[in-house]
Amino acid sequence: MLVHSRTGKWAAWSVFFVLFVPLFAVPLLVILAASFTTNWSGAFPSGPTTGHYAAATGGDSLQALTTSLITAVSASLLALTIGTWAALAAASLRRRGRRLLDALFMLPVAVPSVVVGLAVLVAFSRPPMLLNGTRWIVILAHTILVTAFAYTSVSAAIVRLDPMYEQAAASLGARPSYVLWRIRLPLLLPALTAAAGLCFALSMGELSATMMLYPPDWTPLPVQIFAATDRGSLFTGAAVAVVLMGTTLLVLLGVARIRTRASFR
Repeated sequence: MLVHSRTGKWAAWSVFFVLFVPLFAVPLLVILAASFTTNWSGAFPSGPTTGHYAAATGGDSLQALTTSLITAVSASLLALTIGTWAALAAASLRRRGRRLLDALFMLPVAVPSVVVGLAVLVAFSRPPMLLNGTRWIVILAHTILVTAFAYTSVSAAIVRLDPMYEQAAASLGARPSYVLWRIRLPLLLPALTAAAGLCFALSMGELSATMMLYPPDWTPLPVQIFAATDRGSLFTGAAVAVVLMGTTLLVLLGVARIRTRASFR
């Protein structure tokens, strides 16, 4: 929209396709093509089949998809609750307090996720908080990893809020709790839905920390993909990866629709 000339628009679209197709579209298209083939020894795949999706949508893969969905939804809700509460609290602090809180919440994403996995494993492998070997340690690790994104998204939205609405409500005698639940949070709803979608997508694709923590009865889908490719089942792994991408995309489209409706209220 910032380019008005026809030549400029064509140039912008050309640059977009030159950068987008090789960097983003081609790898995803290769995964999609591999999921429908039985052999790939040349430049193009051969032996088209849909048999890999039978394994990708049933048995252990279906259980792993359910595990990933439960983990991602749980971690997203926890991260959104904690991140929103912390962002609202940080908005009332002075600059030094806000910086300290920012550093605290950004620390898990400033280090490799495998470090977070190791820290959670060491911290929760002994009483009184013995979570090792349970699903809860996986959900906890995912929550720690994605809370920073919820916190930063909501913090940025709070800065952009017009204080006029809150001041008007307070001048009319509204209690702080009423202002929070009926004014601030509804105004933050688009940011909250965006943060929830981001946390969900990140949790669905998380692998490094999960590999250190997951018990045998709680195997998320990224671990299933890694296991399939590790034992040489590349095409089956590609089909499972397509299922993972498709599921995540469907959920994100649903969240985006909710966000759009919230923006126009």
